[in-house]
Amino acid sequence: MKIVILGGGISGFGSAVLAKKHGHEVFLSDSGAIGAEYKSRLDEAGIPYEEGGHTEERVLQADEAIKSPGIPDKAPIVKALAAKGTPVISEIEFAGRYTNAKTICITGSNGKTTTTTLTYNILKDAGFNVGLGGNIGESFALQVATTERDWYVLELSSFQLDGMREFRADIAVLLNITPDHLDRYNHSLELYAASKMGIVRNQRADDTFIYCADDPVTVQMLEKQPFPMRCLPFSVKHIPTQGARLENGIIRAKVGTRTLKLDPQGMKIRGIHNIYNSMAASLAALAAGAKPQSIAKTIESFEGVEHRLQSLGEIGGIEWINDSKATNVDAVWYALESMTRPVVWIAGGTDKGNDYEPLYPFTPKIRALVCMGVNNEKLVKAFRGRIDEVQSTDSLDDAMTRARKLAQPGDAVLLSPACASFDLFKNYEERGKLFAEWIQKNKK
Repeated sequence: MKIVILGGGISGFGSAVLAKKHGHEVFLSDSGAIGAEYKSRLDEAGIPYEEGGHTEERVLQADEAIKSPGIPDKAPIVKALAAKGTPVISEIEFAGRYTNAKTICITGSNGKTTTTTLTYNILKDAGFNVGLGGNIGESFALQVATTERDWYVLELSSFQLDGMREFRADIAVLLNITPDHLDRYNHSLELYAASKMGIVRNQRADDTFIYCADDPVTVQMLEKQPFPMRCLPFSVKHIPTQGARLENGIIRAKVGTRTLKLDPQGMKIRGIHNIYNSMAASLAALAAGAKPQSIAKTIESFEGVEHRLQSLGEIGGIEWINDSKATNVDAVWYALESMTRPVVWIAGGTDKGNDYEPLYPFTPKIRALVCMGVNNEKLVKAFRGRIDEVQSTDSLDDAMTRARKLAQPGDAVLLSPACASFDLFKNYEERGKLFAEWIQKNKK
């Protein structure tokens, strides 16, 4: 087939390599600039490409297009392909055709990266031949092209799920559904929720679906239709016979006859959100066949992921916490809920249709809010009068300098933006990295 790859980043490059390996005629097209590393690797692989725009005539010759998840369906070239009737799929859909490995696929508005990394570590420590991919780590398609795995643990965004047609998860995990990326879904939570439910697409009776029974949107979506697969809920409020629960302060998980008991006090990752994440990872690992003792050992030693409630140490008795990955209101809710010190909160960026009202109960914890973004008007309006000190800045250096002046010994400075990073930064990783670098430079 003639395969066109849209996007020249990690996902597009991996898809191009896999397509060429299987004898397809491949062309990669990016509307922006392709990184020097990927251009060099494309040249080495002998894969033709273009950057700085799409040659529509050539792109529309494709029998099938593989779209990177960051490209919206409303992009002109995607609309042109759709008008022509050309299938436009995701890297996940394409790579799934060329592997017999079993998959644990994890999605949700919050907690995906922590749960995916934790699940991967559990299986790896248990001796599984397992790969990590999707929206994290190396490209799933590139791994399929270059390695042999028995299992993959994949973090999947709603954008990746939207491009899947026949792909099927052996074990599907849905952590939660809260408002996020609504700008890509006509500002409709219902459309976004339907996208998230794509995680169970094509599942069969012998597959497994793990979900949060405490999440009202997920429960509402489940009530709309019956599903054939084995369903395992996890909850801190209910007591399921199969699944996971928090009972008398202890996590108890059961899948079939295999049971696990875990004391959250023995875990290095803290907070109610990490109890939920650990429950989901435990159930996924039990369903995959890992032994309970091995699962508990890995969870207890797991230290979390970069940019998610990552403590970077203290300066003058003030703790600095990198939560750059908190790009929506619900993620910030969990961050503020876990804070035990007075907080100087750094937030802001590209607003995704946020409603900040769920954060109002935490305002007594917040000494000051430092807004960091090109346009802070909505954030300032939401919290002025609720937080004693609200300041607006348009750069990281200014935000950090003000936060340091506002914080007192015993406080925590928390970068937990509630917004996307694209107004001032390339992505949330760059935002978190620059936050950490500023701290290192200003420790004295």
